[in-house]
Amino acid sequence: MKTLCVALGGRSYEIHIEAGLLDRLGEYVAPLGPRKCLLLSDSHVAPLYAQRATAALQAAGVTCAALVLPAGETTKRIGYLEKVYDGLIQAGITRSDALVALGGGVIGDLGGFAAATYLRGIKLVQVPTTLLAQVDSAVGGKTAVDLPAGKNLVGSFYQPHLVLIDPDTLATLPPRELSGGMGEVIKYAATFDRDLWPLLEGTEHLEQVVLRCLDLKRQVVQRDELDTGERMLLNFGHTLGHAIEKAQNFEGYIHGEAVAAGMCLMTRITQARGITREGDAQRLEDMCRAWNLPVTANKALWPAMAPALNQDKKHLAGGLTVVALEELGRGKLMPCPPHMLEEVVSWLR
Repeated sequence: MKTLCVALGGRSYEIHIEAGLLDRLGEYVAPLGPRKCLLLSDSHVAPLYAQRATAALQAAGVTCAALVLPAGETTKRIGYLEKVYDGLIQAGITRSDALVALGGGVIGDLGGFAAATYLRGIKLVQVPTTLLAQVDSAVGGKTAVDLPAGKNLVGSFYQPHLVLIDPDTLATLPPRELSGGMGEVIKYAATFDRDLWPLLEGTEHLEQVVLRCLDLKRQVVQRDELDTGERMLLNFGHTLGHAIEKAQNFEGYIHGEAVAAGMCLMTRITQARGITREGDAQRLEDMCRAWNLPVTANKALWPAMAPALNQDKKHLAGGLTVVALEELGRGKLMPCPPHMLEEVVSWLR
């Protein structure tokens, strides 16, 4: 068992990582005090793990109802949020009860926002089953749903009460989802920790990589919980990546693929401007290609990407802030003049 603590005063919580933990969920959830919970999952994850999770919770005396939603980014919408609220009501969930989010980033974000807003806040347990969710989205309290105008435009900061990670769930992850999760892992290595780089050349160090990314995320969240400074570095690749996802109507690249393309596109621009060390754009692209991740997008997407960039939630009073690499392992925040993003077109294909 590996345990990390996210120290946020009264909002502190633990992250437990252990093979086989899925069958022991009840041991960790029951001490939080819920009599009932709603297990939220999706159509890919539920057939694999929902029965085991439910059995573990009920064995510990926690009555468990389940709600299974369609898998995919298009589920992260207001309409499905209403279905989660309905599920919470039908399960008789009170303010002392819990929502358990079993799945990837979509289920974690959607379930997190539902838990944050239902009855003005109920207990939230994140049980991430994808690499992307385990290393990134399940920790830190960002919850959101998408709007037609863009990704994650409605959300809140709401820290989970507990995060439980069973690395064995990665064994059933489709290859594309594993690669997509590596997009977020590469982000950590590129912006915070160059020592991670040599560990990304195969899957033999995957558990070590997950732990390192979690520890980095934990430290950053403790220093900047509300994403007003250092934590914004974790948005590397996301400004352009979200615009690509929106331009594709969330039916093209999965999130980690879009982030990879966004990182590579931004680094080509900043290297050409002398901001990024020469050669690092190619090194970043080589790592992404090694994990079957895209490094650019179709030029025909640009007319739809441009308005999505204007809706990006990282717009502040002074304009858009983006993350750039000074060199691999060190990112920085910088203001982005509108004409700089227009340079993206020259790197699209």
